[in-house]
Amino acid sequence: MAEPGKFIPIAKPTLDEREADAARRPILSGWVTQGPEVAQFEREFTALVGAEHACALSSCTTALHVALLTVGVRPGDEVITASHSFIASANSIRYCGAKPVFVDIDPATYNIDPGRIEEVITPRTRAILCIHQMGLPCDVRAIVEIARRHNLRVVEDAACAIGSEVCYGGRSEIIGRPHGDIACFSFHPRKVLTTGDGGMLTTSNAEYDRRFRLYRQHGMTVPDTVRHASKQVVFESYAELGFNYRMTDIQAAVGREQLKRLPELIKRRRALAQRYRKLLHDLPGAIPPHEPDWARSNFQSYCVRLPGDCNQRAVMQYMLDAGIATRRGVMCAHREPAYAADDWSCGVPPGECDCPPGRCARLRESERAQDQAIVLPLFHGMTEAEQDRVVATLRDAVHSASAGRSSTDAS
Repeated sequence: MAEPGKFIPIAKPTLDEREADAARRPILSGWVTQGPEVAQFEREFTALVGAEHACALSSCTTALHVALLTVGVRPGDEVITASHSFIASANSIRYCGAKPVFVDIDPATYNIDPGRIEEVITPRTRAILCIHQMGLPCDVRAIVEIARRHNLRVVEDAACAIGSEVCYGGRSEIIGRPHGDIACFSFHPRKVLTTGDGGMLTTSNAEYDRRFRLYRQHGMTVPDTVRHASKQVVFESYAELGFNYRMTDIQAAVGREQLKRLPELIKRRRALAQRYRKLLHDLPGAIPPHEPDWARSNFQSYCVRLPGDCNQRAVMQYMLDAGIATRRGVMCAHREPAYAADDWSCGVPPGECDCPPGRCARLRESERAQDQAIVLPLFHGMTEAEQDRVVATLRDAVHSASAGRSSTDAS
């Protein structure tokens, strides 16, 4: 086992006195809920990603829910997506009363395989929810082309992808314009940019943006900011069902400061990722993250495929015992107890699938990725010594797990 030391977490948010000072503004102003800081954060975010409209919300989960409602997803519809994602992606479809139709991933990128999408399109399909997994852009150009052929909407789950880039139309563009109809971002503490929690929607469609703002504030036709500034008495109305999905001005003030840091945060993460690749080059069977030539990741997470004879849990426990946090490969929603057989589809007609519970032959690569990959620590303040320790411990853990498996097989 590698020499123990101070505990190395899977991630750390990058926050200091600059964010603390920013939070003072709304706290001392007396306006702490959605207000002028949120509005300014939205303007600065549009400038960053090149979007025409941005709308801040309380989380990326609420952003996904609002995005799907806005493009017309309703009870009885189907939305094509990947099971291989944090469960919020699939949950947001079910919040609309619709059914997620899961498509397998490309094992090299961990993203939805565009070549498998058209085979599951039916008359009930309303949209495609594509995911830029762990910060690596999916092949959104191919997905949009498929969607346009079938008159479907495209929502990008860009929860992990702030600052990531894709080659689109012959030039490099930041994720978030969006390239589909709507993009959804997360500001959870595990993400590159954080506001404690929060989310953002971006779009080029002014009507979509109008609906975002209705949905996030109970369907209120006159925002409270307008009412408070009016010299006349204003009565708002509630024309349709909405939600309390607002971001606070305290969060937005922190987010504005985080936006200033973003270039240095991504530069550092890419440098750490490159160094990880060099350190891992002589670990037999381990596969580091792959970047296609048309995409650049922000390396929100650094995911390594373990050698095929390794026990994932044993490797992770070995590293935890050595004071290093890891996470398993990205979960698969269809394997969770919350997803019974009737709650999702893989495109096989009901009654024709004979796969056991928690397994699906059509989602084999998704399941392998969950079972064979682990996420290593990566954060802005990570030192080279910490990285060296992570890789040395991983090497010991893989050797130990492989030796344990060999002994078991021999007996």
